[in-house]
Amino acid sequence: MTSWQIVRLVAGLFILLSLALGIPGSPIFMSQWWLAFTAFVGANLLQSALTKWCLMESIMRKFGAKPGC
Repeated sequence: MTSWQIVRLVAGLFILLSLALGIPGSPIFMSQWWLAFTAFVGANLLQSALTKWCLMESIMRKFGAKPGC
């Protein structure tokens, strides 16, 4: 997998997990404060789209993930 694919995979997993933990009807509900984490991930995705730079992607490249096209 390329670095950008890993970033999007992790972001998607974080969003789904934080929604499951933050929505009261969920069987694994913990606290509505998990929805703040969902907003944080979304804001980071927005920032990376506008600036064309993502910290996590840079970290993935340092760990050896190949850059994407």
